[in-house]
Amino acid sequence: MRKVIRLGTRDSELALWQAATVQNKLQAQGFSCELVPAKATGDLRLDVPLYELGITGIFTRTLDIALANGEIDIAVHSMKDVPTQLPHGMVQAAVLERANPLDILVHKGLDFLNTEGVVATGSLRRKAQWLHRYPLHEIEDLRGNVNTRLQKLWDNNWNAAIFAAAGLERINKLPEQYSSLQWMVPAPAQGAMVVVAKAADKELRAALSTLNHLPTELCTAVEREFLRELEGGCTAPIGALATLKGDQLHFKGILLSLDGQETITVEREIDIVKVENFGKNCAREVLQQGGSGLMERIKREMSN
Repeated sequence: MRKVIRLGTRDSELALWQAATVQNKLQAQGFSCELVPAKATGDLRLDVPLYELGITGIFTRTLDIALANGEIDIAVHSMKDVPTQLPHGMVQAAVLERANPLDILVHKGLDFLNTEGVVATGSLRRKAQWLHRYPLHEIEDLRGNVNTRLQKLWDNNWNAAIFAAAGLERINKLPEQYSSLQWMVPAPAQGAMVVVAKAADKELRAALSTLNHLPTELCTAVEREFLRELEGGCTAPIGALATLKGDQLHFKGILLSLDGQETITVEREIDIVKVENFGKNCAREVLQQGGSGLMERIKREMSN
């Protein structure tokens, strides 16, 4: 094994917390590690909505290149940011145990919910689901790391903003006034962390395999399979959550129009021994229920 394992990470507080978590787990096994922070494209271009940047890979591409060039040995990511197709020669080496997968609403009071209001989010999925439930509200685009987005909420005349619960909980930035959005279907793999390594680096992959949490790996695999089958290279408002209850896997997936007025939902249970292609089959059910036409419309609207 190499003398020092170089862990590539984005340089935000949350990303560094995630990478340090992996570092500590590896060091507990006797490995020496160092963090190698970098800025991703998605962190540098805060003036443009995510969907205009071509959302796939904008938070991971910088580290992909560093890994390919041998500048780092592994990359640590929020799994929901990772494209469903990894670059050639790279593999998912470990999925850590999932934290809270849900979205939360950080707010300045909830009086606005049944009237007009302004809610901030940079996510098409969150925007569509919010507008489906609260069509009178206005959505403001919100970009930046967790700390930046929180500060923007306090600095602006907005009523609330939507965040991933796991991000705020991990760095102890959960404000007093928040509500858990139990009804909102999260992003596929939200709340999970993944470590990516070179496929050829078998020794390092063996070390990382001890960090892998099988239940999280199984659930996120189903969610990402659902996403991959639906998306077809196009960014769209898609949510998915798989949970285990004994030997049963419960899955809920959703596809929405950009304005949130049209939704197609699938909810199924299956025995975990029969889970192969389950995510793909759930996605095909959505496509057959009108999802194919909806995805075509989303592509046209996104290109305009």
